Amino acid sequence: MEQKTNQRIAKISGHLYPSNSQIMEDSSEVMMRANCRAKGGAPGFKVAILGAAGGIGQPLAMLMKMNPLVSVLHLYDVVNSPGVTADISHMDTGAVVRGFLGQPQLESALTGMDLVIIPAGVPRKPGMTRDDLFKINAGIVKTLCEGIAKSCPRAIVNLISNPVNSTVPIAAEVFKKAGIYDPKRLLGVTMLDVVRANTFVAEVLGLDPREVDVPVVGGHAGVTILPLLSQVKPPSSFTQQEIEYLTDRIQNGGTEVVEAKAGTGSATLSMAYAAVKFADACLRGLRGDANVVECSFVSSQVTELPFFATKVRLGRSGAEEVFQLGPLNEYERSWQKAFRRGYHSSRNKMKAVSESVLM
Repeated sequence: MEQKTNQRIAKISGHLYPSNSQIMEDSSEVMMRANCRAKGGAPGFKVAILGAAGGIGQPLAMLMKMNPLVSVLHLYDVVNSPGVTADISHMDTGAVVRGFLGQPQLESALTGMDLVIIPAGVPRKPGMTRDDLFKINAGIVKTLCEGIAKSCPRAIVNLISNPVNSTVPIAAEVFKKAGIYDPKRLLGVTMLDVVRANTFVAEVLGLDPREVDVPVVGGHAGVTILPLLSQVKPPSSFTQQEIEYLTDRIQNGGTEVVEAKAGTGSATLSMAYAAVKFADACLRGLRGDANVVECSFVSSQVTELPFFATKVRLGRSGAEEVFQLGPLNEYERSWQKAFRRGYHSSRNKMKAVSESVLM
């Protein structure tokens, strides 16, 4: 009886540390956790979160564990991932959770994944610019993308690590160097801008945010963010004062949270929510659902800029269609000049950092 009990415990808990050599002993046998397999839920997709123990990673992991489209969830980080894995694994949802700790386990964390979500990196603190963030996070993104290139080159990659305007091009160069770059499969996550736009516009209109859809194009930093208020659904009209208020608040939503947290963090919970909303859209695209359309920062020919956030149609190969901007009003057209200045200024500042990271 005792032997059967030990075997059952091992089978239930074996998925927590698949590469761990911890053992369970009784008088007759030794059971390796790594050789045990927990029963999974319904068939679904394999998803890895890189940076799963961070401020975004933990709520993101919890929400992805709740997603019925996920069958296997790999949680990777350089610290604290065993604890997060143990905690998340107790949730009674279908996805099997496995934890991976440190760079030696990165390859195992990524092998066989369909979708990789990357929130890894340091958060923005008061007084820190996105240029400052880039100097730190670029190297982290490079290392993780090298792991993806080796272990799951056909996975869809959702890149959250800021500044997205610069980390996405870094990731693209890493994939090009590895010979596996597919622009459809590299998606910068700008969904938080959309989530904020839907919320703030709904406040002005007196509507439920779930009934509002605001396309947000351009980039994912300050002046590069443009909500297309002329294309809001349901169709709505705004005064010039409302347009300026909404545009400014959406562009500076991240700073609003950083300042409100007074040095204790940045937008982690809303970012995790937005990341899961976008990841779910990617999984529905992978499943073959029709007309899955969201905004994302991708390789683009919509403007003269090599990467641009706009609406994309998600499918089995990633961003299968990149949509044009559509009709813009005078305010939105005038913004394009400011966007170009902001984009090129940021790009020039970060060029030297990019070159040193990619060497």
